[in-house]
Amino acid sequence: QVQLVESGGGLVQPGGSLRLSCAASGTIFSVYDMGWYRQAPGKQRELVAVITGASSTNYADSVKGRFTISRDNAKNTVYLQMNSLKPEDTAVYYCNADLKARGYSRARSYWGQGTQVTVSS
Repeated sequence: QVQLVESGGGLVQPGGSLRLSCAASGTIFSVYDMGWYRQAPGKQRELVAVITGASSTNYADSVKGRFTISRDNAKNTVYLQMNSLKPEDTAVYYCNADLKARGYSRARSYWGQGTQVTVSS
């Protein structure tokens, strides 16, 4: 069974930094796109950043120049380095991965449980 486990969230002051990690575990044959989404209270879940299997990246306009997504294919892990954090970045951050696992003929989308990021003084 595939699991995505996130870590690295917490409380940080405005202007600070955090690094989120998300590791996929289980019998995994191939990992394709990996990404981070976030959901603030009362708002819809939105894309923050995505990285393809070829390491092409795409970011939400609101985080460009501040956040960096990267991946370690050997560890099936995706990272999100968040710098110059703002109070409006406060949300639950979710990891997402499109991957092919044992028992399935096609790739499926998997989600992590979410990690809270709070930016406040």
